[in-house]
Amino acid sequence: MSNEESEDRGFTIVDKRDDGESPESGASEPALPPVDFPGFLISLATSALFHLGLVPDPATGEPGEKNVSLARHTIDTIELLAEKTQGNLTTEEETLIRELLTELRMRFVEAS
Repeated sequence: MSNEESEDRGFTIVDKRDDGESPESGASEPALPPVDFPGFLISLATSALFHLGLVPDPATGEPGEKNVSLARHTIDTIELLAEKTQGNLTTEEETLIRELLTELRMRFVEAS
């Protein structure tokens, strides 16, 4: 028996965690919704509301710490998306982005 053959006689590691799911998404985690433009906009809007102290932290249930600079930055990001996607959105997407911006701007003024 050569040295190479004796090295191959080691042990085998079998990962018993492999149940068809990726390691990043365990069975205890909720399924994420599909990525789409309205979901992305709502995610950004929720982030802005969180930074205005109007949405609770999902981990603690406590309101987010108020940070109007981060809220303004997120609102500006949504405004940029509105400008850059103009003419390329469905009617529903245009309505959503317009209504989100209106609501966020009013909340920002109230919080400032």
